[in-house]
Amino acid sequence: MKTNVAIIGAGPAGLLLGHLLRAEGIDCVVVERQSPAYVLSRIRAGVLESVTTGLMQRLGLDARMRAEGMVEDGFNLADDDRMIRIDIKALTGEHVTVYGQTELTRDLMDAAPDRGLQIVYAASDVALHDVESDRPWVSYVADGQTHRIDADFIAGCDGFHGASRKAIGEDPAHRFERVYPFGWLGILADVPPCHPELIYANGPRGFALASMRSPTRSRYYIQVPQEARIEDWSEDRLWDELALRFDPISERGVVRGPALEMSIAPLRSFVFEKMRRGRLFLAGDAAHIVPPTGAKGLNLAASDVAYLAEALIAWFGKGEEAPLAGYEARALARIWKAERFSWYLTKLMHRFPEDGAFEHRMQRAEIDYVATSRAMQTAIAENYVGLPL
Repeated sequence: MKTNVAIIGAGPAGLLLGHLLRAEGIDCVVVERQSPAYVLSRIRAGVLESVTTGLMQRLGLDARMRAEGMVEDGFNLADDDRMIRIDIKALTGEHVTVYGQTELTRDLMDAAPDRGLQIVYAASDVALHDVESDRPWVSYVADGQTHRIDADFIAGCDGFHGASRKAIGEDPAHRFERVYPFGWLGILADVPPCHPELIYANGPRGFALASMRSPTRSRYYIQVPQEARIEDWSEDRLWDELALRFDPISERGVVRGPALEMSIAPLRSFVFEKMRRGRLFLAGDAAHIVPPTGAKGLNLAASDVAYLAEALIAWFGKGEEAPLAGYEARALARIWKAERFSWYLTKLMHRFPEDGAFEHRMQRAEIDYVATSRAMQTAIAENYVGLPL
């Protein structure tokens, strides 16, 4: 098989890139090691920046998102029983859209056949070859047979554990990481949200987040120690803990219901600064991971894809080399700004086990400053809605 661009990974990054390229008449094939059902079973974030919604609008794939997504003009930071509303609409003129990553992925998958985007699912043993040549290729196994895709370029959108970053090479000089000493215990349930907008809470019992996927589906998290086990948490115990944290400050109080999903997610900041090797380019989680605080993961992948698609379109359309040469620097500039914001919000709203009385006072002073400074609220709002491309 031959194509212009072989895309590794059929998550939102790979599918967005495939659709953007196909819209310009560029041939591409997406290779995914999991089944479609597995891809859609992955529960992820649901707060979309205007960059991400703009890409879906540009592709003409935003109808369901506009019909079902929830437009949010603000969010809240809670310090004990005090609520600080960040009015992102008033401060920036922008808003975010609450629309689950699973639903966005479904929209991209469903549109693929009509748009001529070929996706190979259940592809095992994916390997990348000759990436420093002008004719790289990909091999994989499907239906018991080994297949080969020859391409002009390869886009690695296959996440932290995928084959693409390994093909770049694990150079410690390009790897930057911060592992946080806690995780998030989350529950997803078909119950109405406790508050009309998201609440990031920092109280004596630790961090908690009240969010939603729809007017009838809620997503909650609480901070737990790094060594916490999901087996130690019953649904009732988690609902009790959420009620203690959100009933005093939320508009409606926590409504309980059977869990659709419960899990513990570790928190880390990670950047792999070498995003290109020859004709292989990385995008999304293959190159960076952010803590979920601030909802930057999917949105950062979308901005990578916007830059990479623009560069590839310029190469195929006009033979321009400069946009491809500049992709890494351009993407990393935005990546580090998003990493900074996620790190800042994580530090602001979590209780770190190593912190003492001084650190807690400094954290409280910072929250007080946010509460009283329009300039500080504007800076937070600008980062939350997403910095411009």
